[in-house]
Amino acid sequence: VQLQASGGGLVQAGGSLRLSCAASEHTFRGYTVAWFRQAPEKEREFVAGIRWSGGFTYYADSVKGRFSISKDNAKNMVYLQMTSLKPEDTAVYYCTADANVILSNLRRSSAYDWWGRGTQVTVSS
Repeated sequence: VQLQASGGGLVQAGGSLRLSCAASEHTFRGYTVAWFRQAPEKEREFVAGIRWSGGFTYYADSVKGRFSISKDNAKNMVYLQMTSLKPEDTAVYYCTADANVILSNLRRSSAYDWWGRGTQVTVSS
């Protein structure tokens, strides 16, 4: 599965961005799709995830209430709507997917086999 993340950019604190994740030559049906992020000199961390079947969503506490993950079945796309952005949200954001993610591992990067190239999000103060 080849994943492509897009939509990053430079935004002022309090602003919004929407990231998109597309899968080429493969459907997300039956997969868990998630966003992780990695800031300089920090470990990659879970941001949000969605189960394609049922649409169940999961969030890191740090983004709950500000970020929203969603999917478009027809377009085979996953989105991360980010609002009320803070400088500490600055990171490279990665889209990832896997068909065999159990709930207890959903927030672990090691649970996912397929990763896209990241997209940079920079929030200025």
